[in-house]
Amino acid sequence: MNSSWKYNTKLSLLLRTTFIAAVCVSLTPTVFAARPNVLVILTDDQGWGDLSLNGNTNLSTPNIDQLAADGASFDRFYVCPVCSPTRAEFLTGRYHPRGGVYSTSAGGERLDLDEKTIGDSFKASGYRTAAFGKWHNGMQYPYHPNGRGFDEYYGFCSGHWGHYWSPMLEHNGEIVQGKGFIIDDLTTHAIDFIKQDSDQPFFVYLPYNTPHSPMQVPERWWKKFKDAELKMHNRDRTKEKDTHLRAALAMCENIDWNVGRLLKTLEETDQQRNTIVVYFCDNGPNGFRWNGDMKGRKGSTDEGGVRSPCLVRWPEKITAGTRVQTNGAAIDLHPTLASMAGIKTVNTKQFDGIDLTTVIQGTSRSTAARVIVSHWKGKVSAKTGTYRMDTAGKLFDLAVDPGQRLNIAAKNSKITTTLKAAIDTFRAEVTPGYDDDQRPFVVAHPDYPLTQIPARDGQEHGGIKRSNRFPNSSYFLNWTKTEDSITWDAQVLSSGNYEVEIYYSCPKGDEGSEIELSFNDSRLIGKITKAHPSELVGAAEDKFERAESYEQNWTSILLGEINLKSGKGTLTLRATKIPGRKVMDFRLMMLRRK
Repeated sequence: MNSSWKYNTKLSLLLRTTFIAAVCVSLTPTVFAARPNVLVILTDDQGWGDLSLNGNTNLSTPNIDQLAADGASFDRFYVCPVCSPTRAEFLTGRYHPRGGVYSTSAGGERLDLDEKTIGDSFKASGYRTAAFGKWHNGMQYPYHPNGRGFDEYYGFCSGHWGHYWSPMLEHNGEIVQGKGFIIDDLTTHAIDFIKQDSDQPFFVYLPYNTPHSPMQVPERWWKKFKDAELKMHNRDRTKEKDTHLRAALAMCENIDWNVGRLLKTLEETDQQRNTIVVYFCDNGPNGFRWNGDMKGRKGSTDEGGVRSPCLVRWPEKITAGTRVQTNGAAIDLHPTLASMAGIKTVNTKQFDGIDLTTVIQGTSRSTAARVIVSHWKGKVSAKTGTYRMDTAGKLFDLAVDPGQRLNIAAKNSKITTTLKAAIDTFRAEVTPGYDDDQRPFVVAHPDYPLTQIPARDGQEHGGIKRSNRFPNSSYFLNWTKTEDSITWDAQVLSSGNYEVEIYYSCPKGDEGSEIELSFNDSRLIGKITKAHPSELVGAAEDKFERAESYEQNWTSILLGEINLKSGKGTLTLRATKIPGRKVMDFRLMMLRRK
């Protein structure tokens, strides 16, 4: 990924092979029936301490706690400090810099196309595969979930979303409107998929997007926490934001309720005994709240930023109440779940993770000593046994010092040397050049009819402004001059005619702007013929003032049809005539092959 040559080589290989074809045609229903279903639930910005299972009396999470009672729970399980890297490590079984994931937005969240995912592995083994929720590893196909082994996808591909009530989402590339509170909606779609009559086992990936901000939650849960007495607090209580904390707890209880819906569905469909259910989180908590006295939260490579619960239930093979003392990590889930299901992975590269089947199923107590590395934005820490070396080279024994207060590096030269060597090797072999991104945004893939091109991935010019410094759910505004433009560094993969649809808002009286879309020698001239005024959406539902952009009630209009030639270039959107005060607020452009 460090050069355009490397990227083009990967892309050409991908276009020759597209993606892995299913090889299930020779497998009989009897073989399928012997294989377990798999349901993986990943929450967003929920910390280790946000479960009653781990001793937090501020909330109650009985359904999630029951997963541990009925199956196995890891004492120490590690993820990344932020969202997209953890997702990449779960999908690939490899450290996120290896797959080119270096940011959480504007293209840096994309997982390199030569990486194979857990979805690819299960699809190739005859599973019907689906993902519902926050993808956050690429939007344009083949970075899209439908190009990474998931036949069915419903949710959003960005890093966060601006509104949680009946928002604009997508279903297999098509823009749709959600129904009700987003976590309830995602769960309903997963339940419907689980209930489908099929001889094939299912692999469902359910990456929820709460308790990530905006802090919105149904009143049923908010009422419980609005004025509740909270007895457990962060190690530095002065940093707590009371309303944010209460909203996060309410959102966690809503997640637990939805987990209960899923478990009830498995029971009602008589699939509970032969379904592997995995529950974990993507990073430390997104605020200062109780987290077992650990140092650090979201964004930190200290223990509190990377320790996650991990619960695995499989009644047919896992003894109830199993406690796993071996350190585990998100990188272990691809090889482990493939092994547990008895399938071969299609990964052609070496896993960083290991197969933990034997320790989860209780047939062995431990594996060989290992080091797990945590990394984000130049910060690197490492964990082995009960010891963690932080990014400054300080060593802590978490068994007696969970808060990382006493540096014992000088008294433990052997472990200090081991962990320092692991960090040095990681810096030397894994991170160099991983954020030197030469990848354009790929559009018009020959195997997929739709391409979403959001404001998130664009670059504004002239007087145009982004609605917020966090790009993920943002839009462009203050478009008032013909000299203004929005551009995307793009590569068209398949020549042809494409219908162009714009998602926008426009005050009454400002309609009528003439819009030009260009790419190299191709041109399309269209017009914003209809006004669509919109107020900002989201503030009324927020329980805590957000840092990210608010949303609008967007509409769409067909701009026209453009003939695109394959190749690299700059996709440019500009106004040639502006009869009113401004052109529009721009959210998204959609290309559809004709």
